[in-house]
Amino acid sequence: MVELPHDRSKLLWDGNIVTGKPTSFFIQSMDGWLNAMVFDEQGGGDGSQKLVRGKVILKEDGIICGQPVINRLVQRHFPACAVSWSVVEGEEVKKGENILDITGKSVEVLKIERILLNILGNMSGIATNTNKWSKKASMLKVAATRKTDWGLLDKWAVHIGGGLTHRLSRNDALMLKENDFISLNTKDETNSETIRRVVSELKTYQGDFIIIEVQNLEEAFIVVNVWKNILNKENRIVLLLDNIGHDQAKIVSISLEKNGLRDYCILEGSGNVGFNSLEKWSNSGVDLISSSALNRGNRPLDLTMILEGTIV
Repeated sequence: MVELPHDRSKLLWDGNIVTGKPTSFFIQSMDGWLNAMVFDEQGGGDGSQKLVRGKVILKEDGIICGQPVINRLVQRHFPACAVSWSVVEGEEVKKGENILDITGKSVEVLKIERILLNILGNMSGIATNTNKWSKKASMLKVAATRKTDWGLLDKWAVHIGGGLTHRLSRNDALMLKENDFISLNTKDETNSETIRRVVSELKTYQGDFIIIEVQNLEEAFIVVNVWKNILNKENRIVLLLDNIGHDQAKIVSISLEKNGLRDYCILEGSGNVGFNSLEKWSNSGVDLISSSALNRGNRPLDLTMILEGTIV
């Protein structure tokens, strides 16, 4: 199986999921989102100083995601509270299970309640949905796109659900799409000539991987033929087959194979990729598909917090 460069989780996490820790890059992203969420929840509450315990309970089956973010939330903004987890990140949990306890003064627990539930609900919903996609796609890898609602929090949830993060930022890997080629086009060049020239200039690029959008078989042949003369098979270029569908993607894959070019590229299917079309994409010859449907427009995982009485 082709090794894909689209797993960027190492830039978010150091070590394994249990004993490791978030990278400074991930922490910076967490802090940005958390600062905004906490700001929106200032004020309110009953002002009570009594100690209470809140239990977060699942109202449906799903995969838990968001522990590092919740731990950071408590550490930075609610240090007087304490959280005790009953599950590990990425664990499949059944309806009715208690996943964490939070203790602290009533006024603080009530302030954190909605932030905590929103984070866990949204991130667990993404992880659960991604896991569903990954299972249906079987051997075909599924990846997120740059379209996110919560930035790296979405990317982390996709990773926990078994998907590939794809690029984490514009600087993470080079991607050239239709608009890029239009902006780089000179007055006397055809579109094909621009693609050929720009790809030939990529031999000096030092990043981890390069993604080139192609919209038809001709463009695919141009890119891979140029790339073949730049680097060897160990440094495959990614062809983003955007909005051409699984049938045309299969034609591209077979044609590249017949012409001895398939080993120089990774084929990524994207654009209008839906859950119900995953079986057809699995037979299209691409190495992975990418879709914003992994993390956008999903229903959050349903969970609730139940407060217990005063802790003595």
